[in-house]
Amino acid sequence: MTGSEEPPSFRLAYVPGVTPDKWVRIWNERLPGVPLSLTQVPAAEAGGVLLDGDADAGLLRLPVDRTVLSAIPLYTETTVVVIPKDHLVTAADEVTVEDLADEIVLHPLDDVLGWERPPGRPAFERPATTADAVELVAAGIGVLLVPLSLARLHHRKDLTYRTVTDAPGSSVALSWPEDAHTDRVEDFIGIVRGRTVNSTRGRQPAAASTGERTGKAAARRGPAAAKQTGGARRGSGGGAKSGGAKSGGTRGGGAKGGGAKGGGTRGGRRGKPRGR
Repeated sequence: MTGSEEPPSFRLAYVPGVTPDKWVRIWNERLPGVPLSLTQVPAAEAGGVLLDGDADAGLLRLPVDRTVLSAIPLYTETTVVVIPKDHLVTAADEVTVEDLADEIVLHPLDDVLGWERPPGRPAFERPATTADAVELVAAGIGVLLVPLSLARLHHRKDLTYRTVTDAPGSSVALSWPEDAHTDRVEDFIGIVRGRTVNSTRGRQPAAASTGERTGKAAARRGPAAAKQTGGARRGSGGGAKSGGAKSGGTRGGGAKGGGAKGGGTRGGRRGKPRGR
């Protein structure tokens, strides 16, 4: 690498609620010479960030446009309802969508659950963001359904949450552009999938030594080629047995240097002098 070249790096985008800390720590342990930079992006903009080349890969929420982006689903989050601590819903450990039928359910513009129609009664207007919706919950305006990670991200002392057993979940995936599946992306795929540090899956193995390549090539050509390769090595030092396999033996009446099958018993008989 010349002095004018930038050092190798890996840029990872992630959406609110996703915590990549564990994977980043493993990356730093395995690839200390390749800096990993993190950028948090709004869920609705994550796909565009990847396609614009502003990140090498991203931890985002499904669905994504599979015609241009590859994606490996990682996990699906539980959905919860965020409510004030003194709300009636807190009497139960978990609730259903039907239990919220009489509630005003806030539906922020950056919603990630993909409702066709949220449960409950709609608010007068949709909050711009999940953070704005949380403020409205705290003000007693309504309740909010979000993935568990977002409820934790926007935690407030005056609010709590309960699991909604039959609400849709939000799936998190590792995604990257279809035409940019690089070695660095493959390294990160290995980390999120739990591959060991010695795994070569998806990567080209290191070049074999000359001797290993010769032996493997001979093995691929078949047993005859393998024997020929081995014979050449054994005969390289010269000597009495340099004639190769099945060279003439003592029955041929001569030295062991005869040609293949050339010095056998029949050859020995032909070499006797004629009658005395």
